[in-house]
Amino acid sequence: MRKTFLFIVLCIMVFGVLSCKQAGKYVRLEGSALGTTYAITYKTPAGSSSDLSLLTERSILKCFEKVNNSLSIYNNHSLISRINRNLTQETDSLFRTVFERSCQITADTDGAFDISAAPFFDLWGFGLEKRDGIQPEDLEEIRRYVGMDKFRLEGMMLYKSDPRCRLSMNAIAKGYTCDLVATELTALGITDLLVEIGGEIVCKGLNPKNKPWRIGIDSPIDGNINPGEKTQTVIGLTDKALATSGNYRNYYIIDGEKFAHIIDPKTGCPVKHNLLSATVIANDCMTADAYATAFMVMGLEASIHFLERHPGMEAFLIYDENGVFKTYATDKIINNL
Repeated sequence: MRKTFLFIVLCIMVFGVLSCKQAGKYVRLEGSALGTTYAITYKTPAGSSSDLSLLTERSILKCFEKVNNSLSIYNNHSLISRINRNLTQETDSLFRTVFERSCQITADTDGAFDISAAPFFDLWGFGLEKRDGIQPEDLEEIRRYVGMDKFRLEGMMLYKSDPRCRLSMNAIAKGYTCDLVATELTALGITDLLVEIGGEIVCKGLNPKNKPWRIGIDSPIDGNINPGEKTQTVIGLTDKALATSGNYRNYYIIDGEKFAHIIDPKTGCPVKHNLLSATVIANDCMTADAYATAFMVMGLEASIHFLERHPGMEAFLIYDENGVFKTYATDKIINNL
C-alpha cells in the first residue's frame, strides 16, 4: 500500500514558449518533488499580471514544503515522523485532513486501505527499514499494534493505544498534494490546468487544443517506472482527479518469487492476485489515490463488486488472464476512452 514519498528536491523548469505576460497561453512546469517528478500545465488567465509566473512557482513550492513538513515519513523532522516517534501528539490541519479522510476510507473498504499498516511495510523492506528476514511470529506481533482503532483524534491531539503504533500516508499524500496545488492555482485565477505528481492527476477546464485533457493509463509492465512512457489506454477527463496504483514499479524478486509493495493490512503480507493496476477517477485526488490502493489490496473480483455497490465511483482495472492483459472499466470511463 506504500507509494514513494521522499524529501522535496524542487527544480522547476519553465517550458512555456511564450511568457506568462501574454494571457491565454499555456505554460508547462516540470521538476522533482516529494521523491518523484511532477508536471504542471496551466493557461494564463486574461488580465493576469506579469508576476503570475513567479507567484505560481512560489505557490507550488509552498504546497510541497507544507506536505513534506507534515506528512513525509522520510523527513525526520516532519510532524508524522515526530508522532511516530512519540515526540508529539499535537497535529496540524494537513495531518488532520488526511487522517480523517483515511479513517473514512478505511471503514468504507473494510480495512483494505489502512495508513496504520506502516510497520508491515518496514518488515517487508518497503518502508524506512531494510528487510531482514520475516518470520510468522513477526507478523503476529505487529498485528497487535496495527489498526486505525489504535488511534484517536481529539481536537488537535492524536492519541495512540500503543507507543509502537506508526502511520504512513504515502498511499494518499501524493493525491492530496495534487489537490493542494490545484487549489492554489485556482486561487490565482487559473481555470484551465493539469497537475500531475508521480502519476496522480487533477485537471480542470480544457487543454491547449480546447478539449478535455487526455490522460494516459500506464501499462502494468514490470519496471515501467516513468508515467506516460508506456500506456495501456487514454481517457478524456476534465474537472476531475485520477490516481493509479499498481504492483509493477516497486517490488523485488527472491528465488523467482515477486514481492510487490502492495501490502494487505489484514494479513501483513504482499498481495498475490491477478489485478495489476487500478485507476480511480474521483472529485478529489486524495480520494482517488486511496481507493486505487484499496482496490489493489482487494483484488479484481472484490473491486468489481465494490464498484457495483458504489455506482458513483469510476475505475479502470487492468488484470492478468493467462498471461494476457485484460481490462475492466466502469461505464463513464468506457464512454471517455
